[in-house]
Amino acid sequence: MTIELSHLFYQTRLRRPLLDRGEGVWLFDRSGKRWLDGSSGAMVSNIGHSNRAVLDAMKAQLEKATFGYRLHFENEPAERLAARIASLMPADLDRVFFVSGGSEAVESCLKLARQFAVAKGEAQRWKVISRFPSYHGSTLGALAVTGMSMMSAPFAPMLREMPKIPAPTAYLDRDNLTMDERGLRYADLLRQEILRQGPETVLAFIFEPVGGASTGALVAPDSYYGEIRRICDEFGILLIADEVMSGAGRTGKYLACDHWDLEPDIVALSKGFGAGYAPLGAMVARRDIAEAVIDAGGFIHGHTYAGNPLACAAGLAVLDEIDRLGLLDAAAAQGGKLKARLEGLMARFPFIGDVRGKGLLLAFELVADRDTMEPLPVSLNAHNRLVDIAYERGLIIYSRRTRGGRIGDHFMVCPPLIVTDDELDRLMDMLDASLRQFADEEGLALAEVAA
Repeated sequence: MTIELSHLFYQTRLRRPLLDRGEGVWLFDRSGKRWLDGSSGAMVSNIGHSNRAVLDAMKAQLEKATFGYRLHFENEPAERLAARIASLMPADLDRVFFVSGGSEAVESCLKLARQFAVAKGEAQRWKVISRFPSYHGSTLGALAVTGMSMMSAPFAPMLREMPKIPAPTAYLDRDNLTMDERGLRYADLLRQEILRQGPETVLAFIFEPVGGASTGALVAPDSYYGEIRRICDEFGILLIADEVMSGAGRTGKYLACDHWDLEPDIVALSKGFGAGYAPLGAMVARRDIAEAVIDAGGFIHGHTYAGNPLACAAGLAVLDEIDRLGLLDAAAAQGGKLKARLEGLMARFPFIGDVRGKGLLLAFELVADRDTMEPLPVSLNAHNRLVDIAYERGLIIYSRRTRGGRIGDHFMVCPPLIVTDDELDRLMDMLDASLRQFADEEGLALAEVAA
């Protein structure tokens, strides 16, 4: 059921049914039809929908206060949440700045890095190197480091485009190098770009430890992570980890960086951090960075809802539920099962070229030729059509163009971390049927599989 007239507008004219309620991994419309939330919204609803403990914590805070401006009051939920988050970070990252969402978190990271350089007497440092493809947000500052030209091009006169290096898409490479050698080669592109820009002008390198929507859960070769840390240290450059999508336990550790014992200088968090219960995000920085900026006159930045007591009460309850339900272990275990089953689809569907990711941050990519990884023709509009087919069957998945936003098709399969084995079975049954329908519509061959 949809409202016949809507005064809302978002990206397109696409209409969807009216949401009625959510329960666990399921969402229901007003007619009673249900959908399995196979992407946790936009990789947000990590602990599932309508968690009673979180709702009770928010209700308790609603009875006390919903807002207290940070210049007028401190509040206990914000203080407690900041302490909890600091305890989950690498040792030196213990200063927290709350925001309302991912783009705000990234903007905060960029502005703190810049003010730190100024405070140190290095005002010539302002360039932030990022990767292409990448996605870091839709505000102008975050868009300047986002590697997706179709999103940034209309606003080019209004922003200062930042330098880009290729994302470590080693799965596409056709050479005789090992994966570790490829990882080092991609990391060396950072060194080359720093030297090209002039090391004294480079402020930071921002990256997604496990890729998000722009690259479809891209994981670099293991050798990449330690090498980019070493290169940043060599040139005195800050390493900013955009964990907006990969953080908050989705990959099986609280930060995706933890898989490689990688210690960034600044971290951006959101999405699963508030898990869809309240607009919430955070920047977490090394103590010396925050203290230097404060001592130099203060952090020239802020948002009205920073440290909102209701949002922080929700964030605390989300953390409690992650611990109580053992969701880091669950993400690793259920993610391993789901990834194996997605890989199993490749035996039946030759147009699935790659399956990748960590924990329950997973994706698969469709191709015309698995050997060459040539994308499907853009005219098939696969990234939209398969999503629509799955939606009609009651499964929500999330798609994007893989290669810079213009060609290629990948699909994020990222259910809430509470997903059960039975729910994984339902997800895979619907996905299998959706792929078969798509193949039939487009005349794509299926593999002969022995009975």
